[in-house]
Amino acid sequence: MLNKGELPRENEVVIDASNHVAGRLATVVAKLALQGKKVVIINAEKAVITGDRNMIIDWFKRRMSEIRTHYNPEKVGPKWPRRPDRILRRIIRGMLPYKRSRGKLALKRIRIFMGVPSEYSGKGAYVIPGSMLRLRPGLKYVTLEEIWASIEPSEYEAWRESQKISAKGGKNTKQ
Repeated sequence: MLNKGELPRENEVVIDASNHVAGRLATVVAKLALQGKKVVIINAEKAVITGDRNMIIDWFKRRMSEIRTHYNPEKVGPKWPRRPDRILRRIIRGMLPYKRSRGKLALKRIRIFMGVPSEYSGKGAYVIPGSMLRLRPGLKYVTLEEIWASIEPSEYEAWRESQKISAKGGKNTKQ
């Protein structure tokens, strides 16, 4: 657990994004990457965005659909991320000078995963107290996983099925 102003000593920092506010987490990660640390974020789908659920999901859906106009009927314009790990990466990229060389190098030092990969399952993950979601009555928030499930339900369901299969030991129960 990191205290305020304290940096981890090792070169690679593993951060668990569960119940972290995505923007606040992104500021800490961007700062660590600019300082030369390698940052690994696990459980990216459990990061949250605060605000009304319907308003946030409608904003994401509108952003996806506004690209297609009569000027751009093939929808070849800007590509917006849909998966939670890519959404979080895009949020972090917005806090880096990614068009300059030091920003590009910092972005390359950041790795983001949905779930916990086997190589990081044994390592202790840091929790950033300043970016944790402070639960209180009436607080409105939505996870990146819920956003993805509402934007691309078929892709989300395929991912959930693969998670269930891998949790059972890699054996498919359908015969």
